[in-house]
Amino acid sequence: MALVLSLPLAACKDTKTLQENDQLKAQVLQLQKENGQLGNELETVTAARDALTKENAALKTAAKSRKPKRAATRTARAKSRRSSKPKQS
Repeated sequence: MALVLSLPLAACKDTKTLQENDQLKAQVLQLQKENGQLGNELETVTAARDALTKENAALKTAAKSRKPKRAATRTARAKSRRSSKPKQS
């Protein structure tokens, strides 16, 4: 009697398990697809970052060559003015 009642219950569990298995397979396929898309986006972003790094280095080099160099005597003059002032008592 128990064997007869357990067969439909086991079939029901198998059906639920198969449905869950199919759902999980569909989710895995979706995640694999998204993973591939994210991999492509990562390559694109990495290439863009590398290009920006090169451009930034070029701009820094150009900016250094355009900056006027300040004379060291200017700061020495400012220091000498401070020290040459007579102190008031």
